[in-house]
Amino acid sequence: MALDWFKRVEDSKGLFAVESISLIYNAITTLLIVCLYSQMDHPGRMLLERVGIVVITFALIGVYRKYPCRLSAFVRMVVQMSFLAYWYPDTFEFNRLFPNLDHLFASVEQWMFTCQPSVEFMKICPGMWFSEPFNLGYFAYYPMIAIVAIYYFIFRFEWFEKVSFVLVTSFFIYYLIYIFVPVAGPQFYFPAIGMDNVAVGNFLSIGDYFNHNAILLPGPDAHQGFFYSLVEASQEVGERPTAAFPSSHVGISTICMIMAWRVNRKLSYLMAPFYVLLCCATVYIQAHYLIDVFAGWISAIGIYLVSTWMYKRWFASSVFRTVLG
Repeated sequence: MALDWFKRVEDSKGLFAVESISLIYNAITTLLIVCLYSQMDHPGRMLLERVGIVVITFALIGVYRKYPCRLSAFVRMVVQMSFLAYWYPDTFEFNRLFPNLDHLFASVEQWMFTCQPSVEFMKICPGMWFSEPFNLGYFAYYPMIAIVAIYYFIFRFEWFEKVSFVLVTSFFIYYLIYIFVPVAGPQFYFPAIGMDNVAVGNFLSIGDYFNHNAILLPGPDAHQGFFYSLVEASQEVGERPTAAFPSSHVGISTICMIMAWRVNRKLSYLMAPFYVLLCCATVYIQAHYLIDVFAGWISAIGIYLVSTWMYKRWFASSVFRTVLG
C-alpha cells in the first residue's frame, strides 16, 4: 500500500492523541518533581528535560503547520513514541526514593511456589539450548511492538492513531505504577541480599538501598550466546532497578498480540512463538518474579480496555484521522 508522504493536507491546530497523553504524563511527573524536589538527585535537570520535550513537541507542530503533509504528521507521532526511551528510566528517579518492596514480592513467591521460580527455572534449563531461545524471545519485545505498529500503518491506516495511542498510553500507565510500586526484580534484589539468603528464604527489607546501588545480576548462561549478549548489552545501557511489577514486557506484548489478532490472525500466529518465549524469558533471565508475569497478563486486559475507552471517549474524532486518512 503506497502512501503519498508529501501529499498536502488541510492544516489543523489541534494536538494529536499521542501528543495529548504525552503532555498529560509530562505534567503529572513534573508535579511530582516539584513535590519531591528536595529529595531528588537532579530535579533541576529533570525539569529542564521536560521543558525540552514540550519545546520539541510544539516545534514539530510548528513544522507541521508550515508544511502540513502526511510525512510531517507521521514524524510528530513517531517522535512521541521515541520519547518512551526517556520516560522508562525516568521512573527510577522517583521510585528510588520510596522503600523497596522486593522482600514482600519474593516472600509471596516463596509462599506460593515453595521456591524462587526464577532461580529454579535456570537450574532446570541450563545451557545455550535454552538460554538462546529465551533471550531471543526477550529481545523480540521491541520488534513485536514495531511490527504491529507498522502493520497497522501500512494495512489498517485508519486505525494507526488508535493503535499508537493505546500503546503509548499503556506504557504510561505502567510507568505510573512503577513510580509508586518500587519493585526491582530478582536480578537486582538477589545480589543486594546475597544468594545465601535467597537459598534459605530469608528475604530482607533493604529500604532505599537502590537509591545508591544498582548492581545487576548477569543472566543465566556461561557461554554467552548471540542473543544473550544482545540482551545483556541492552540491559547494561537502559535497565534500572525498577519496573518489575507488573511485567510491562508481558503486558505490552500481550496488548500487541490482541492487536495482531484483531487485524490479522496469521500475523498473531507468526508472533505467538516469540510471545511465549518472551513470557518465559522474563522469569528465566531473572528480570521478574513469576507473579509479575501473572500480573502482566491480568493488567494487559484492563489497561487495553481503559486506554481504548480513553481514545474513544476523548480522541476518536482526532484531527489525525482527518489529516492522514
